Amino acid sequence: MGRILMVELDGRVYRCPFCRTQLALIEDLISKRSLSLALNRIPVESRPFSTSFHCRHGKAYLFNHGTNISVGDEEERVLFSGMHTVADIFCCCCGQNVGWKYVVAQEKIQKYKEGKFVLERGRIADGTDLEFYVDTRPSGSGNVRCFDVDQLINYFDVEFMF
Repeated sequence: MGRILMVELDGRVYRCPFCRTQLALIEDLISKRSLSLALNRIPVESRPFSTSFHCRHGKAYLFNHGTNISVGDEEERVLFSGMHTVADIFCCCCGQNVGWKYVVAQEKIQKYKEGKFVLERGRIADGTDLEFYVDTRPSGSGNVRCFDVDQLINYFDVEFMF
């Protein structure tokens, strides 16, 4: 095995919740709003595709780019929007499955997804998801301080295994 080289992203990012590796920039998110604006001339009932993404576990987000990921084997899957050739994507640091990449869309109206990445909302975290609130006073009342995961590890001198 070689050395893992990770890309450091500038800006607000989505991360792996297990090892905090940066996976995608929020500005690369293809949002409902941008898809809806592109479709605003087409009546809702006639639109060829949905502007929201879902997976077995809930919401999912479509991104133009993914970073610090490894791509698994391609396979044919029947998704909510039809038959697609997809590949699972994994965090390059801890190996956690975080979503999938659209390789080939069988239907012409789904071609816009090809080469795009879907990150499952339940398998990623943004900056606010990684904060914990801990009452540092012995009485249990008064000051509430905000710590991120690294601060908690240092504060309690605890070693976490992922």
